[in-house]
Amino acid sequence: MTTETLDLRDVPPAQRHPKIFDAFDALDSGEALTLINDHEPKPLFYQLRAEVESFDAENYEVDRVADDEFVATLPKK
Repeated sequence: MTTETLDLRDVPPAQRHPKIFDAFDALDSGEALTLINDHEPKPLFYQLRAEVESFDAENYEVDRVADDEFVATLPKK
């Protein structure tokens, strides 16, 4: 599986979701977007699950690496 990575820790909060959605849209089927974030992206997960048909919610993964570092993998069907 090919993976694109976005480190969002230095991106202003208002710019994060548009950046994520653009990167996810650019993926091909079977690829994944990996996010490095300063908080758990639960609201993003719920938004993707509700609004993006190509989001593979069953294979979504998130790991807490440190108190202020979360790594989430968003696979595309």
